[in-house]
Amino acid sequence: MDQMVGTGSLCFSETPFILESASVVGTKEGEGPLGSCFDVIGEDDKFGADNWEGAESSLQKAALTLALGKADYKAEEMRYLFAGDLLGQTIATSFGLKSFEIPLFGVYGACSTCGESLALASMTLAGGYADRVAVVTSSHFASAEKQFRFPLEYANQRPVCATWTVTGSGSFVLVSAEEQKQKKADVLARIAGITTGKIVDYGIKDSMNMGAAMAPAACELIATHLADFNRKPEDYDKIVTGDLGTVGQEILFQLMRERGYDITKVHEDCGMKIFDGDSQGTGAGGSGCGCSAVTLSAHYLPMLKSGELKRILFVPTGALLSPVSFNEGQTIPGIAHGIVLEHVENKK
Repeated sequence: MDQMVGTGSLCFSETPFILESASVVGTKEGEGPLGSCFDVIGEDDKFGADNWEGAESSLQKAALTLALGKADYKAEEMRYLFAGDLLGQTIATSFGLKSFEIPLFGVYGACSTCGESLALASMTLAGGYADRVAVVTSSHFASAEKQFRFPLEYANQRPVCATWTVTGSGSFVLVSAEEQKQKKADVLARIAGITTGKIVDYGIKDSMNMGAAMAPAACELIATHLADFNRKPEDYDKIVTGDLGTVGQEILFQLMRERGYDITKVHEDCGMKIFDGDSQGTGAGGSGCGCSAVTLSAHYLPMLKSGELKRILFVPTGALLSPVSFNEGQTIPGIAHGIVLEHVENKK
């Protein structure tokens, strides 16, 4: 039976597994430090579509197709699909994935959507409600700028605290423990537990400073997780946030110290991994639903599979704003979700 731990966590007794994953990214991501790790790099950021929203839908379709192929499953073999994006009414997902005809749970957690989707998928598998599920998330620089900030034609100057929305989609195929035994396939990692985040609002109103808006939620999640599991930061090879960037990282370190934790030796941020801010002009780092998803798929899961990493805490972070809330002068609440990923000794 699955176990509730502490105030907001689950420790799975029937461990779900990430069987396969796929990452599809844009040109700028392909030019970054992780460029050689991604499965597909687009020739241009339109991905054959007529508009930016259509391009993001194409990203999701390509990522899910590739992940299913790598896992040797057909779409109709997936019991459920957990997917979402940043656009209003998650249109990148609904238009990009409709042709797969997989029962869908549309998920919105802003840039934390990958973590939320993996958590819900894991609970579904561990609870015995499915044996095979898929997860997809995406973001696109141009579609996000168009919705949340300014059209690209405006050519506004970006402050140094701003993060750059990643053009990319990550997809994951998850299986139950029983399905993994029957399939006898190597896996990328086990999902050993999750911690569900709370909405945290420190009164930030600057939509160009996502790191400041999301860092308090990351702190709350990590501190809750460590308390729930009775662990220390050094019990993890890495504590990986999704989208804080350089500004958010410094705020997170300070907030964690105030909670009595020092995570400086084990912390990494996907937004700081995916771009070289100095040479690529991406400001404080990367963000967006696709940021943590493609970095997990292309960078961290291979290290977990090889055993270079034994256990990580994966913490995608999200800023819960909309064009309406911003234009009304509201603050930007944040949220984060935590996933414990562990190495599995695959049979040779």
